[in-house]
Amino acid sequence: MAVFEEILKESNATGDYHNVLQAIPYAQLIGMDFQKFGQDVIFKLPDNINNIGNPILPAVHGGVVGGFMEMSAAMHLLMFLDTPTMPKIVDFSLDYLRAVKGGRDTFAECQVVRQGSRVANVIINAWQTRREEAVATARAHFLLAQ
Repeated sequence: MAVFEEILKESNATGDYHNVLQAIPYAQLIGMDFQKFGQDVIFKLPDNINNIGNPILPAVHGGVVGGFMEMSAAMHLLMFLDTPTMPKIVDFSLDYLRAVKGGRDTFAECQVVRQGSRVANVIINAWQTRREEAVATARAHFLLAQ
């Protein structure tokens, strides 16, 4: 864990969190990436045949969608709360609104609804072609490092 914390410390100093994402094996497995626009960030789950759960439709596996959204929320907290360690997930509630179609990239955006000294609440919205047509929405609670 000391290596990850060093990478995070360096990223907090430079403002570039791509090395943090590279240090998370699950993020690498699903191909997760992000683009930062000032104080906004859009997370991306690229079209990847290995993320398909139902090859008939084809549709992205629901667990991949959930993992992507949870990882997006954790990364969002790392980027904007200047926390020294990875936030720990306490609770995660996910609503699937429509099939996440294969052959398309999926995007997510996070909003910190409440941040206390110990806990942060985050809303995550995921979409594919239009932000207004969400494919899933989630609420996550994270325990912050003291």
